[in-house]
Amino acid sequence: MADFVLVHGAWHGAWCWKKLLPALQAAGHRAFAVTLTGLADRAHLMSAQVDLHTHVKDVLAVIHNEELQGAVLVGHSYGGMVITGVADQVQDEALSCLVYLDAIVPEPGDCWSTGQSPETQAQRRAAIAKEGALPPPDPKVFGLTGADHAWVQRRQTPQPGGCYDTPLDFSPALVQRWPRHFVDCTSPALPTIDPSRRRVRSEPGWTVHEIATGHDPMVSAPQDLLRVLLQIA
Repeated sequence: MADFVLVHGAWHGAWCWKKLLPALQAAGHRAFAVTLTGLADRAHLMSAQVDLHTHVKDVLAVIHNEELQGAVLVGHSYGGMVITGVADQVQDEALSCLVYLDAIVPEPGDCWSTGQSPETQAQRRAAIAKEGALPPPDPKVFGLTGADHAWVQRRQTPQPGGCYDTPLDFSPALVQRWPRHFVDCTSPALPTIDPSRRRVRSEPGWTVHEIATGHDPMVSAPQDLLRVLLQIA
């Protein structure tokens, strides 16, 4: 039996793992799906003070309070920033590996905004200045259609604006204590993840898995994602 800690990406919540959780449990594993502060069922906690460091603390609190050891830590999209911050601070025995699920793989000092095009940065910073948060995109950018598109569109909530330009300082040596996996969702591939795709294929220490689906595989291809996670575990 393995323990999984599932960290969602921007605009999402623990709800996004709904199709995956029963399958992990049926395979004999435990899974803890975290909702980050200010999002989904914790949207009432949105404030200007919520940033990347808040979200790192959210996940650390789950690992600590559940007394987890040897957990598989999974971060989707923006969640790659979060799990990197967690890996920098958590005790050796708490984790067994890191899984970047079509996620950002940061360098020390990077922000979520780092590596995005100047046009994207300008648009998102303007939205944050106006709204204090980033409004959700149309789920079609994640390759979702039909009922999946409608389900995600109903459930997405604005992303706290403080997350966008918060730098993450961490020790690469601490993060590299565990095996690192990258799950590349290739059809369609989300352009903002391209820098991470290239990086994990050019640096040692990474195992890359591919799934021929869009950016939200827990929604669009849960069985394919399950197979990858069980293989990793």
